Amino acid sequence: MPRKKSGAPAARKIELGLLPSLLGYQLRLAQIAIFRDFAASIGAHGVSPGLFGVLVIIEANPGMKQTELARATHLDRSTVVSVIDNLERRGLVVRSAETADRRSNALHVTAEGAALLKQLKRQVTQHEKRLAHQLDAGERNTLIGLLAKILPEKR
Repeated sequence: MPRKKSGAPAARKIELGLLPSLLGYQLRLAQIAIFRDFAASIGAHGVSPGLFGVLVIIEANPGMKQTELARATHLDRSTVVSVIDNLERRGLVVRSAETADRRSNALHVTAEGAALLKQLKRQVTQHEKRLAHQLDAGERNTLIGLLAKILPEKR
């Protein structure tokens, strides 16, 4: 094996076979890059891409039920309960009993949650610009449209 000038073996080129031609492989690499940039720019707030998405959905649908949130986020109900517990502990979301069905909880973003979300939306917008800096607006819209076609169900 060839050696670098430092005496350490040179890294050999790893062949990836058919992986680069697979949609799932390319999507996974893109997801890794997106999540790394998200963590670097927004991670200090302790908000993951998933939590950000949940906050955005609750803000856009005040009073929504946990079952509706589970459906909208494609998460199982027990995972949604855990996510809401986390957001509620942080003071970002509040649950209140539904007047029509006391077994259901209505979800609302708190004032603190709304303030954080306002700041996060600005940062996420910058994050998105960094990610898509090589795409023009038409290409970006085309990519979003093509990715949406892969989803098993309509949103």
